[in-house]
Amino acid sequence: MRAKALGEIHARPHVLIEGPRLIIQLAFMTEGGSTVDHAVLSELSRSRGVAPPSREANHHQLRWGSGTFRWERHSEFSTYFWEGPLPAEIGGPIADHPFGANFNPPGTLISAVRLEVRGAKEEGPELLKQFDPASLCFSEVSDSHAKIVTDFQQNGDGLTPIVVIDTGMSVSSRSALVQRIIDIETYRTLAVLGLFVAQTLSPTLRKIEDGLAGITQQMKSRSKERSSSLLDEISELAAELEAGAAASLYRFGATTAYYEIVLDRIRSLNEISVLGYETLGSFLERRLGPAVRTCQSVEGRQANLSRKLSRATILLRSWIDLEIEQQNSAVLSSMNHRSNLQLRLQHTVEGLSVAAVSYYVVGLIGYFAKGIEEGGFHLKAASFTAVSVPVSLCVVWLVIRKIRRRHAE
Repeated sequence: MRAKALGEIHARPHVLIEGPRLIIQLAFMTEGGSTVDHAVLSELSRSRGVAPPSREANHHQLRWGSGTFRWERHSEFSTYFWEGPLPAEIGGPIADHPFGANFNPPGTLISAVRLEVRGAKEEGPELLKQFDPASLCFSEVSDSHAKIVTDFQQNGDGLTPIVVIDTGMSVSSRSALVQRIIDIETYRTLAVLGLFVAQTLSPTLRKIEDGLAGITQQMKSRSKERSSSLLDEISELAAELEAGAAASLYRFGATTAYYEIVLDRIRSLNEISVLGYETLGSFLERRLGPAVRTCQSVEGRQANLSRKLSRATILLRSWIDLEIEQQNSAVLSSMNHRSNLQLRLQHTVEGLSVAAVSYYVVGLIGYFAKGIEEGGFHLKAASFTAVSVPVSLCVVWLVIRKIRRRHAE
């Protein structure tokens, strides 16, 4: 990875703007992946007799008429950049550019910029009249070596017109300034995409908040017997919240990142305000800031709701666990009662078994005594049998007790 790491600093070089030029950049969302971009680039390259780029390429450049065409792939969008000669008048028609009727867009157009770099002699009141005064931004940049004029409105071609008056910039300064201004327009548009996601999620979050408030009120005022049904309700709310959070996770993160890029590019302009006009930085921060803060607010509400739902779920689960423990305690008490009954029954059976076994033993002894008496021995069978009864009872009782102790051990 060393070669890629070292080469990353040179991965996106500026297109050198040698003097007064016209720049058009279109940014498209890459819903179809790199395949669509590659097809569009291949068609453009073949029309100019140039070999198309590889599918793995992240940028491609070729000559187009009197200017330069450049393509770059970014994380979720791609940019098509062209710089060429200026028209005769500001905002005039453009000749020989790549974005004509034969151009096939690779995806959804998200940003379109028309930037004209002109000389100091073209600055004047007529220039400012071409922009909407309600949103006109006019400031000096690059240590007062350039001026920027725009109103962030789209013209009839759907492009955002920006005019840079060059009063003495070098080629590198001019190229860097053009890139920063285009980045501001592109990334500020991408940053606002999160606002629409936030506006879509707000009613859902409100419904979840109301549902959570209702559940907590029921937890407060009702018995814990409904804890299981309440847990089902809160689980549905949590699932709905997490689905929305997962769907908006990337968009909100991208909004924050794009907004930081916009602020960084604005800071690098080092704007100086012109009396009576608003700077690009103040204009964008006043309008873009609330949109980004709305996204951050919705993201914060999602995180806060997730914590509250988690705490409510833990409380309900504690109630359910307590109910289960109480049920288990009741079951164990019932089992203990049954065990006591079984023990009593066992003792009763043991007493009966002593009598029954002793009865059979005495019977055997009686048969034995009768046999001896009939054999001529001087022995009364009835007396001998009577004497054996208590002895048999004691012996049988001792044997059964010993067996029970052995089982207990």
